[in-house]
Order: sequence, then C-alpha cells, then structure tokens
Amino acid sequence: MEQKKRQEHLKNLMLAAIFGAMVYVLTAFLKIPTHQGYIHVGDGIIYLAAALLPMPYAMAAAGIGAGLSDYLSGYPMWVLPTVIIKVLTVIAFTHHKDTIINRRNLIALLPGAVLCVGGYYLASAILYGDFGAAVADVPTNLIQSAASSALFLFLGLALDKMAFKKRFLKAPVKKQRVVK
Repeated sequence: MEQKKRQEHLKNLMLAAIFGAMVYVLTAFLKIPTHQGYIHVGDGIIYLAAALLPMPYAMAAAGIGAGLSDYLSGYPMWVLPTVIIKVLTVIAFTHHKDTIINRRNLIALLPGAVLCVGGYYLASAILYGDFGAAVADVPTNLIQSAASSALFLFLGLALDKMAFKKRFLKAPVKKQRVVK
C-alpha cells in the first residue's frame, strides 16, 4: 500500500508541475497588456488543475505558475496578491467528481471570478493607495475571468468526452516486478 501512495504522490506532483508550467506559459506569453497589468487565460488552466488534482497539488500549480508569471514578467509587486488569489480560487473547485465539467465546477466559476475581480481590486487599492482608481481594473479582470472560464469549459468538455479522468487519473497502478 505504501508503494501505491508514493506512486500516487509522484503522479500528482508531476501533474502539478505540468499544470504550473502551463499556467505560467498561458499567463506570461499569451497576454493582452492593460494599464496596470495584463489580461490572460492562465486562470482556465488553474480551474482545470483544480478539477483534476487534489487541492494541495492544484494550489501549488496555481500559486507557482501565476506567481512566476508576475515575477518574470516585470510585476514583482503583484506576486504575493496573485499567489493568494490563485490559491484561494482552487478551493471553489472539486476533483472528487467523475467528470471535469460538473455542477460544482460550473458553480465554482462564479466564486473564481469574484476572487479574481475582488482580489485584484483590493490588491490594487492597497498597492496604489486609491480605491477609486482600482475600479479601472474591474472590467479587464471580468474579461480575464470570462475568457479563462471559456477555456476551462472548452478543455474540460473535450477531456470529459475522452473520459480523461477515468482513463488516465483513476487507472489502477500496475505492480512492478522486483528482480532480485
């Protein structure tokens, strides 16, 4: 049993690293600059990771991928708010269902958007000391949430159609023969 737990941990760790890299790439390289930052669809991958991985692994993928993107894109002052917002976003989703696109994960898109828009509004107001000016970023964060939700739905439906969770994530671990 211990071997099975280790293999499951390694599989989740590997998938978290892949998701973290995907979040970083979609956030850092596919972006539309705005007056205070940029719009991206990396959150869609965060939602997907949260629907596929146990919470601690999805949180790691979200925080590391999005945080690195801010840091390496020249927005180091946004790293801490981004990590907090993205890690909290994962909590809204579940990986415990048989499909990626399910009632809980569809509903989770709403708190995901609220966390993104509200979190960045609050962070912007604190960082720049002006709650009124922070309102200017609300429309771009709404666009980011909508685009990320669309990406999540598209990828989730495609992966559900091929029974991804059942075929690849819930597959039994094969026993390895030990040669003595």
